[in-house]
Amino acid sequence: MKKLTQYDHKKIEAKILKQWEKKKVYKTKNPSASSPRKSASLPRKCYVLDMFPYPSGAGLHVGHPRGYIASDVFARLKRMQGYNVLHPMGFDSFGLPAEQYAIKTGKNPGPFTDTLVKQYRKQLEIIGFSYDWDKMIATHDPSYYKWTQWIFLQLYNSWYDKKKNCARDIKILETIFSKEGNKNVEAECSDSTSLFSKEDWKKMSSNEREKMLMNYRLSYQGYSEVNWCEELGTVLANDEIIDGPSGPVSERGEHPVTKKMMRQWFMRITAYADRLLNGLDGLDWNDNIKEIQRNWIGKSEGSEIDFKLVASSKSLDAVLKVFTTRADTLFGVTYVVLAPEHTLVERLKKNTKNIEEVEEYIARAKLKDIHDRTDISKEKSGVILDGVFAINPANGEEVPVWIADYVLASYGTGAVMAVPSHDKRDFEFAEKYGLEKKCVVEPSGSGMDLETLESFLVKVVQGKDCYLGEEGKLINSGDFDKLSTHEARIAITKKVGGRIVTKYKMRDAIFARQRYWGEPIPLVHKKDGTISEVKSLPLKLPNVKSYAPSGTGESPLATVSSWVKSGYETNTMPGWAGSSWYFLRYMDPKNKKAFADKKAIAYWKDVDMYVGGQEHATGHLLYSRFWHKFLKDMGYVPTEEPFKALRNQGFVIAQDGRKMSKRWGNVINPDDIVKTYGADTLRVYESFMGPFDQMVLWNTDSIMGPRRFLERVWRTQEKVVKSISKETLEKYNKFESLLHKTTEKVQKDIEGFSFNTSISALMILQNQIDDMPAITKDDYIHFIKLLSPFAPFMTEEIWENLGMKNSIHQSEWP
Repeated sequence: MKKLTQYDHKKIEAKILKQWEKKKVYKTKNPSASSPRKSASLPRKCYVLDMFPYPSGAGLHVGHPRGYIASDVFARLKRMQGYNVLHPMGFDSFGLPAEQYAIKTGKNPGPFTDTLVKQYRKQLEIIGFSYDWDKMIATHDPSYYKWTQWIFLQLYNSWYDKKKNCARDIKILETIFSKEGNKNVEAECSDSTSLFSKEDWKKMSSNEREKMLMNYRLSYQGYSEVNWCEELGTVLANDEIIDGPSGPVSERGEHPVTKKMMRQWFMRITAYADRLLNGLDGLDWNDNIKEIQRNWIGKSEGSEIDFKLVASSKSLDAVLKVFTTRADTLFGVTYVVLAPEHTLVERLKKNTKNIEEVEEYIARAKLKDIHDRTDISKEKSGVILDGVFAINPANGEEVPVWIADYVLASYGTGAVMAVPSHDKRDFEFAEKYGLEKKCVVEPSGSGMDLETLESFLVKVVQGKDCYLGEEGKLINSGDFDKLSTHEARIAITKKVGGRIVTKYKMRDAIFARQRYWGEPIPLVHKKDGTISEVKSLPLKLPNVKSYAPSGTGESPLATVSSWVKSGYETNTMPGWAGSSWYFLRYMDPKNKKAFADKKAIAYWKDVDMYVGGQEHATGHLLYSRFWHKFLKDMGYVPTEEPFKALRNQGFVIAQDGRKMSKRWGNVINPDDIVKTYGADTLRVYESFMGPFDQMVLWNTDSIMGPRRFLERVWRTQEKVVKSISKETLEKYNKFESLLHKTTEKVQKDIEGFSFNTSISALMILQNQIDDMPAITKDDYIHFIKLLSPFAPFMTEEIWENLGMKNSIHQSEWP
């Protein structure tokens, strides 16, 4: 071996990068229609994926690569174990930062985004990730969003058949309507959908049929509240809003933000609620993420009960539908509460004696966000609809009607029956406003001794406490006294003509942005009110004179006369559209005839290991599961779930204890670390910082430890010999024993995402090597193979120095 030179990371890394690119070391073997290669002839697959980044002007900071390094280490191990590894990278490149740049500069965000993509790619390349860059995608590329638009149209042309529990072509539904109307159709549809016969369907105009089908489509048009800033003349995303002294304000200029009803597009994700819920059980995901999704979906089995409404003892010919999971407590209802946005409020407030007070309360409620309204720690507020009453169907009693902002129109029916003696929130509200409390459940099976139980019951009966448990016998409930709570729920629901129903907290997802920089929605609005599809995709974004908001709440596309004249939809798709299926495009990213070839999809199937932040639990991770299940229904993918296993990294916090941000001036650029210490040092340091799923504190001073470790590994080349002398054989045998134990540990720890303990074990092994006068070539090669997933540049150089052929990263794991 030639004379050992100093460990020059700059020279080594520049050289090795060129070699990897020239030799296509990380090129993925792929089956496709254009290739004679069959899936059966390929090795077993392993698809390792990072959540792709949004390229912003700030670039990467050292917190970003933590997840990428972890997935890369895992991918490198699997490649050396003989798997055909798909480990791609791309960019989620539609979104707000580029839009804000366009508004500020008046320049098209496309070229700006292209520049950012190149910058990000360069930053990622120098860290030594084993991505197959030939498979790179960017969601703003028309050749990519052509297929996002195509998937949207598949959803638009589909409905959900509850009998078959899957999505089906909308033409099938039209055929059913023409033969029998919709009376016997079991489908997910809008609550306002009316019944009609086949004769009614035949009499409908094209426009009327379009409106009816819109009630069933999986992507559909409707109306929803948005965050509206009058001063800026624009709709704001949630992350553009901050808390002000009197309510929410815009981050830019701190102007008041209110709610405004606007036309939107929606995705009927609620059709898949049960499948999204049930599918979680079989996933190798963090339990916390699963629980977050379960709570977001919020499945509740309960009863829907009707309360007739009266004013001054006269019927209002109106019925208030209430959803409750505790129909057994119906006799304990002492008031009912409506959400400020409930559809009956406008009608009811005209019959109140305090209309000004009611309108003032509703106006204040509109200034609050959902988190404030549902925060259980905050004091509840409300206003009575003075003179309006609801009739309790269980006992015929009139109870007052209130409006309170802790009730949301989007959950259940937007109204609740209040039972202060058996609900903490209702109890606190009743205490504040001096409302009656009725105890209707006698606790049992609570684990209390008899004396304590009797004392507690007295407090509940006197309205000084509330019993929150579900176990017990009914009291003060007429014919239902002495029934168990479980028996009473069904019996009382049946008695009052209620309905046993299942409700979900999750709402249909808004699928529209009043912005320029997003995928155009490929639909055309005709003058007769019907909607047609754009036949030739992609429908590309037009050039506009101004990227600034229109001032009306509409997208800047509404100001383009040729666009409007053609009838094109002026809303664009939301930021999550392109990320809901990107993992499928990586399988065959250059395909012009389909989003991916059938052979490629059949081979890769799904993602084996997905790595990214848990902040996406109720956004991307839910929406992508929904789209994947839909594509499975339509026969385009073979699996029900897109991501078999998911690992979430903890945040890297700056030395000042805050999240890294340009605002705080505490950002550490990985380029600087790579330049000073080397990419391998950065990779080893980030792997060694602490448990992968835990938050860690960045400390540049600590990076010298991993650097010195790598320098010792490098100098070990001077100790390589053909054989070990007899004098040191006993000590060397102990080393070899440790080497094999370390091999087992490193492999197990990498597969378990316990990278810090892997590095610790390798450091201990290096300490042993340092204590020995020599090491055999075979054992040194064995050792650097263990290190290679973490330090790919240096180990590749050592591999070459030892006279080995090809790449260490294409060699076999020891």
